Amino acid sequence: MVSKSTPFPTVVFEAAENSEWPSLPLDWHHLPPPLKGTPQACAIESPSGATVLGEMLAFEPQVARIVFRPNAGKTGFLAFSRFRRLTLVEPLRAVPLFAGAPLERVPVARQERDYTLQSSGGGQAAPMSGRTVGHVETAAGLFLFAPVEDEAALQRVFVPRCAYSSCSFGLSAEEIAAKQWITTPQALLDAIERQNKAPVLPIGQSILALGLLTRAQLDRALAKPSSGVPLGEALVAARLISQADLHTAIAHKMGFPVVDLRRFPVDPLVVAKVPKDQLLRHRMLPLMIDDGRLIVAVDRPSRVVDLRSLHLYVQTAIVAVLASGTQIGIALERMSGDVWRQHAAGRAVHA
Repeated sequence: MVSKSTPFPTVVFEAAENSEWPSLPLDWHHLPPPLKGTPQACAIESPSGATVLGEMLAFEPQVARIVFRPNAGKTGFLAFSRFRRLTLVEPLRAVPLFAGAPLERVPVARQERDYTLQSSGGGQAAPMSGRTVGHVETAAGLFLFAPVEDEAALQRVFVPRCAYSSCSFGLSAEEIAAKQWITTPQALLDAIERQNKAPVLPIGQSILALGLLTRAQLDRALAKPSSGVPLGEALVAARLISQADLHTAIAHKMGFPVVDLRRFPVDPLVVAKVPKDQLLRHRMLPLMIDDGRLIVAVDRPSRVVDLRSLHLYVQTAIVAVLASGTQIGIALERMSGDVWRQHAAGRAVHA
């Protein structure tokens, strides 16, 4: 029922025994949700679009209903067919590392995107839309997670399966940025050639180009009164990006090319020259050999030091370019072990 054109964090399972809501389909540390059966303030959206506020006293997906107490009315059963969206008013909040520490932000640049649900009521019913950083689909319906409070909290939303006929998702900020990343060997060689002559970019522009923040996040940071701290360091202090992200952005602003590994034609024979465990350990991916140079993608400039280990396997000059760490990991995991076995067999034949 759910159509997805891009990779998106999704898990399909029923709610845990001690909770009425599925766990988050993303790595973000938050305070525990209310226990099963705990009354929770909620907003019910009716099929006509009207909103009714009240408390959800119980969530009973097995019989497709909730126990609901409206703010002005009596407690009763409310069948899933009687509403099209339920929002829990109290959001999940990040766990503070220590008193006064900035809260861990929801990774919206990597995962937040628009969603649009076509209502099952036919052409007269307006689509439902919003923003979410992941979804969980069960037999009962679709659970969504909307960032709130400057990405320091997540609001949970449930749409009954009977309320929608299909669902589509847009692109995250990282995926939008990736459309501008390098996708062909010739474009990569041209970018390497221009690297030393490339203009130095503003750090904010590089952060957006890498998909590390959304435009809204960056604009909000720029709107704050200046404290004399450089923008990049201020973003790290606010936990909007990591120190490693900042180093990657600095490398990009200095001209390092960025490759989209989902579209770049990686040469498996080149990858097989280095053992897979070494590539996974150092988060790097050999891309191609050109004019006696091995071109390797890394997710951060500090990995360049690790490139020295490649000289044990390839006796050639090594050129580093940037790529998403997630994309590097996915590319390596997708490569069959046969690639390395065939390469090893070929070396044995020629020994």
